Formats: sequence, structure tokens, C-alpha cells
Amino acid sequence: MRFLCVHFFALTIGRVVVFAFGLLIATNLHAQKANRIFISVDMEGIGGIGTAAMVSSSGKDYDTGRKLMTAEVNAVVAAIFEAGPAEIVVNDSHGDMQNLLHTQLDARVQYIQSNIKPLGMAQGLDNSFSGVFFIGYHTMAGTENGFLAHTGSSVVKGLWINGTEVGEGGLNAFYAGSLGVPVLLASGDKTFSEEIRKLVSPRIVITKEAIGNNAAKLLHPDVVIKELQVQTRAAVKDIGKAKPLSLSGPVEFKIKVDTPTRADIAMSIPGMKRLDGFTVSYQARDMAEAYKLIRVIYKYLDW
Repeated sequence: MRFLCVHFFALTIGRVVVFAFGLLIATNLHAQKANRIFISVDMEGIGGIGTAAMVSSSGKDYDTGRKLMTAEVNAVVAAIFEAGPAEIVVNDSHGDMQNLLHTQLDARVQYIQSNIKPLGMAQGLDNSFSGVFFIGYHTMAGTENGFLAHTGSSVVKGLWINGTEVGEGGLNAFYAGSLGVPVLLASGDKTFSEEIRKLVSPRIVITKEAIGNNAAKLLHPDVVIKELQVQTRAAVKDIGKAKPLSLSGPVEFKIKVDTPTRADIAMSIPGMKRLDGFTVSYQARDMAEAYKLIRVIYKYLDW
């Protein structure tokens, strides 16, 4: 009888231990919930790209630019997965938005291409994401010592969101902020890093230093990739601590274009107001409406 009691006690303890161990595993798996990361990747700020020809499909060494762009995205993706489970959406955000060699992208990502999409560089981003990465970005139109600086279209000379002048990075940061999603990492030329830091506080990777608008002093692509991986690991640790750019309620945007004729055309949009010969403004319900209309103006006026 004593043997049977001891045996029963041992079996009971064993079952308790097994149950506790299983509970611990289940709890740990729950704690390792996948981070959802949105990556918007432009081309001008990619490491190793130092001429306008490298970012144009008809230009010399464009194929090299595509390889450099793809390699940076893959390096960032690998570093994100090092930190644990992740769901990653990569949005091609340059030109016609079919630049990445998507068959060579890390197979674990989802990929969005084509520039016929309402939210352009931010297409696919929603409030379910843990954070946003801006890879290969550049400065706003008219910026001194900004490599290939522009804002959305060559016809746009200035863009303001609620009175703050922004480039593409700022516009996308405001959109992410309206969803409550923080910008975790941003890479591009030195002047871009200074520009984006005025709005948000992401981890920064500087890929080059502009010499005027059309030339740059480049870091080697291998150096850039190593730094991207270092900063990506740090950025993932910022999830839950990084703060999104605050934005809610109605949004006023202003756009300054290069000719009064283009401003005339923009006035065809119901609700648009004329501020001067080159500048129009619109009061949108929210950032999503503002972003979509800004995209329409980019496409409509660039004829």
C-alpha cells in the first residue's frame, strides 16, 4: 500500500510538472507574438546610389541600383527576424514602384508594387502594425544639399501638412502617426536624416552625404548594410516604447506647384482653395483623405 501511495504521488507530481512546463511554453509563445513591420523603400537614399541615372529605368547602372535596393531590404528583413517572429509588408515606393527584384526578396515578406495605388508609398499600412521603416529616402523639394531632393513629383515645389512643410518622409510619418504607428527606423542621405528628426525620433542610418543636388559622397554598400542591421535590431527593441507622430481630426494641406497653370488645374478638385498663383490648399476630414488627394494631384499635374 505504501508503495502504491508513493507511486501515485510521483505520478501526480509528474503530471503537475508536465502541465506547468506546457503552460510555460504556451505563455512564452504568446509573449513571442509576431511584430508586424511595414517597410516603405525608396531608391535615392539607398547606399551606393550616387547619380540620377541609377534611379531611372532608362539610366546607366539602374540594374545595379535595383540590386543594391533589394540587398538593403533583405538585410533589414533578416535582422527583424533575428529578434523573433514577424510579419513584414514591403511597399516599393520609388517612381513606377516596380524596382525591387521581388523574386530575390526574402520569401518571408509580402510585397506591394505598382504606383497605381491610392496611398502610394504608404499603401498597405494600417493600425495593426507595430512600426514603420523608411529605407532609402531623400529630402523634400528645394532642400540645399539634398541628394535628388523632391516631393512626390517634379512639379511640386512645396507641401505642408497642418502648417508643417514636409517631404515624402514627413508625409508618410504623418500618415503613420494618424494610425498610431511609430516610425522606428529611417535611412537616406545626411540631410534627410536631419529633416526627419525634426518630426520623429527613429533609429537613423546615413547612407551618403550630398554634394549639391546631383552628386554624393557615398559610404560603401557593405558598410551601409551592416549599419542597417545594427540599427534594425535596436529599432525592434523600441517597439512599444517609440511614440507615433501625433495627428488626429481634420487635416489641412497646401501644395505649391511650379506654374500657375498647374494650380489652375488643381482648382478643378471640388473644395480646393487658391492661396496664390502657385499654391492651393484643401481641408480634409482626416489624414487618409488628405493623402489620397495629394496623390491625385501628383499624378494629375505631372503631365
